Amino acid sequence: MELKEKILRKLESSRGEYVSGEQLAEGFGVSRNAVWKCIKLLEKEGFAISSVKNRGYALLEESDALSASGIEKFLHGERPVKVLKKTGSTNDEAKALAALGARDGTIVVAESQSEGRGRYRRPFYSPEGAGLYMSILLRPKIPASETLFITTCAAVAVCEAIEEVSGKYAEIKWVNDVFLGGKKVCGILTEASFDVESGGLAYAVVGIGVNVKHIDFPEELKDIAGSVFGEGEYPPEGRARLCAAVAERFAYHLAHISERTFYAEYKRRCFIVGKRVHVLSGALECDATAVGLDENCFLVVRMDDGQIRTLAAGEVSIRL
Repeated sequence: MELKEKILRKLESSRGEYVSGEQLAEGFGVSRNAVWKCIKLLEKEGFAISSVKNRGYALLEESDALSASGIEKFLHGERPVKVLKKTGSTNDEAKALAALGARDGTIVVAESQSEGRGRYRRPFYSPEGAGLYMSILLRPKIPASETLFITTCAAVAVCEAIEEVSGKYAEIKWVNDVFLGGKKVCGILTEASFDVESGGLAYAVVGIGVNVKHIDFPEELKDIAGSVFGEGEYPPEGRARLCAAVAERFAYHLAHISERTFYAEYKRRCFIVGKRVHVLSGALECDATAVGLDENCFLVVRMDDGQIRTLAAGEVSIRL
């Protein structure tokens, strides 16, 4: 770990409190000038640090730049966290780490994405500092038949994490979009790699993009996209806390995937049941009524001719 990261970790552990330059220099066996240079680099990276003569340095409570140490302090247990200032896609970063042998549970987070994407390769708007753009690398030891529940586990985990951090009740639009107040605040994309020899899952990457802070969305998104926090609502370290909460809730549901711990919450939060929907599923495109979810979280719809269909994949939009 380089000196800059060591200093940041120390400041994160005592956020809001001053640590003297002398203490930092002696603790890490460097000069006070080396400490000062690192502080300046951290400030350039967006960390709000107060410097006061004879008191030292303090990472301010309102500082919101993401860091591995800032996220790790909200996690229970140790797991690798990699934070990037900018990337094309956190999913691509996680897949590259998987190819290098990164361990199960590794979290990749970025301040912004230039090529963030959702299902069907639709772009995901990822402005700097406004959202939580994270991917979790999985090497799950579960039957192939249960891998289809990874995404549903993630959707429930995001809803529970949003509620934990913001106090707001989040809902799910089948299959994996998370909504607040009638607007989409989160998209989830799961990508997997299979082992050719065994035929089993080599690894999976779950990408989660959450609109966290209040922003002015582009014209094409302003009527459909929302954010977790409204103007003036954002709490200190909100994104770091949300990242950790998502990771914790997701790990819990994944560990209990055979028990379907996610099912009751998914069903309770799925707000399209009972509504008229437009269905896109494979070659099928039609209007129908969503009548329920089966035990696999597949969507059960009633066609206009009275026929009942069960959809394992696809997407729906609500007919107003």
